[in-house]
Amino acid sequence: MTTKKYWRGSAAICVVLAVGGAYALSHRDADASVNDAQAPVSSLRATADITGSRSSAPDFSSIVTRYGPAVVHIGVKEAASIDENGDRKSGGEALGSGFIISQDGYILTNNHVVDGASSVSVKLTDGREFRARVIGKDKATDVAVVKIDASNLPTVKIGNPDSSKVGEWVVAIGSPYGFDSTVTSGIISAKSRSFSDDSPIPFIQTDVPVNPGNSGGPLFNLNGEVIGINSMIYSRTGGFQGLSFAIPIDAAMHVKDQLVRTGHVTRGRIGVGVQPLSADKAKALGLNGNGGVLVGSVDPDGPAQAAGLRQGDVIVGVNGKHVGSATELVGQVAQLSPGSDATISVWRNGGERKLSVTIGAQQSSELAQAAPRGQFQQRPQQQPQPQNRPRLGVAVRPLSEDEQQQAQLPGGVVVQQATGPAAEAGIQPGDIIVAVDGKVIRSVEQLRRMISQADDSVSVTVVRDGEQASVDVTLG
Repeated sequence: MTTKKYWRGSAAICVVLAVGGAYALSHRDADASVNDAQAPVSSLRATADITGSRSSAPDFSSIVTRYGPAVVHIGVKEAASIDENGDRKSGGEALGSGFIISQDGYILTNNHVVDGASSVSVKLTDGREFRARVIGKDKATDVAVVKIDASNLPTVKIGNPDSSKVGEWVVAIGSPYGFDSTVTSGIISAKSRSFSDDSPIPFIQTDVPVNPGNSGGPLFNLNGEVIGINSMIYSRTGGFQGLSFAIPIDAAMHVKDQLVRTGHVTRGRIGVGVQPLSADKAKALGLNGNGGVLVGSVDPDGPAQAAGLRQGDVIVGVNGKHVGSATELVGQVAQLSPGSDATISVWRNGGERKLSVTIGAQQSSELAQAAPRGQFQQRPQQQPQPQNRPRLGVAVRPLSEDEQQQAQLPGGVVVQQATGPAAEAGIQPGDIIVAVDGKVIRSVEQLRRMISQADDSVSVTVVRDGEQASVDVTLG
C-alpha cells in the first residue's frame, strides 16, 4: 500500500499547514486515568439536538470552566543550526498548545510543536511554568508526549471519536498566535480524511477556527470529552479558511501508550494493496454499497497471504469494526500490535467470511516510500534575508541521537531554514536531507562540501514526516 512520487516544488495553490510550533515569538510565520469520576459537564447534552442557525450555538462555558485549566501553553527553543557556508545561526523560539492527560504531568501535543527543540517549557493557566521533558514523539502520526514534574494537576477527559457525528458541535482551546486559553467552536465537517495513501491517521475535519499556535490543543465534544488533537489547516493564505483537521484521540492515545512504555512506536500490517470500491463494483459483487475496500494485490510473503486473503476480496471489517474506506483500514491495522491475532471480515463469492490473521510489523521503509498526494505539510518559518543568492539556501543541523533512532535513517541533516533555490524547489524547514545526487549525507560539513563542488544542479533526497521524495534543485 505504498507509492512513490516526486515533488514539483511548492506551487500548489492550497497547502496543508501545521498550525503549531510555526508561530514564533518574533512573529514568524501516560496514564489516561483522567478523573473519570468527575461529573459530566452539566446542561450540554440537551444542546446536541440544536437545529437552527449558528446564532443558536450552545453555551460552551461549562466545558471551558471545567477543562480549560488542563490546556497548556508550550514554548519551544529551537536548536542552533549551521548554514551551507559554515556560519552558525542561533535557534529561534516557537510555541504551540497541549493538554494534560494525567495528574502527574503527562501532556499530549503535536510532534511538529516540539520537533528539533533544544528545550521545552509548559505554562499552566494558573501562571505556573515548568521545564518539560520530551518523553517521545512520532512523526507519522504527528503525536508527541511531554512530561512536567508536578502533581494533582487538572486533566481532560478522553472521549470516543467513533461516537461523534458529522454536523455535531465541537470546541477548541489553545494558544493561537500566543493568545493563551483562546476558545473557538464549530462543527465536525467530515471524518476519515487522509492526505496520504498510507497515512495511519484518519483526520477529523472541522470548521473550528484554528491558527498557528493552536497545534497540539484539544478538540472537545459537547460532553466536554477530548475527541481529537488540533493539528493542521488547509489554506491558500497560511491563515484559517474554514478547513481544520484533528488527530482522533484514540489513535493519539495508542501512540502515547507506546511512547511512554517503550519510547518508540510499532505499527501493524497485513500485506495487501487496496483500492476504493465503486458503487457499480459493489453492486456486481452483491454488496449493499456500505463501504469496504477491494483487495488489489496480496504480498506473497505477508500475513494476509498466510491467512488466505485473495485478490478480489472486499475487506469489510477488522475485529468486528466496520471498514468504510482505505483510510480507515490503514488506520485500524496500524493500531494493531505486531504478533497479535486479528479477525478480518471479507466479502467473497456473495457472502461474508472471517479470516484469522497474525499481524505483521510495518517497516520504516514502507512509510519512507509513501509520498503525499500533491499537498504538503508546511511549517511556516521566518526566512533569513541573505545579501547574496546562496547556492542551495539552507541552514541545517545534525540529527540528534533520538531523531536518528526514530527515523531509522543511514544519515541526514535537519533543515532549519530554507530560502532561494531550496525553497523554490519545495524544500522546507523540518525536512531531513538524506542524500545529494544519490550519496548519503552524514554531516553538515559533507553537505556544504558537496554543494560547493556541485555543478549547476543537484538531486536532493529529503524525508518529510516519514515520507521520502527527490527534488531537482538549480543551484545559485
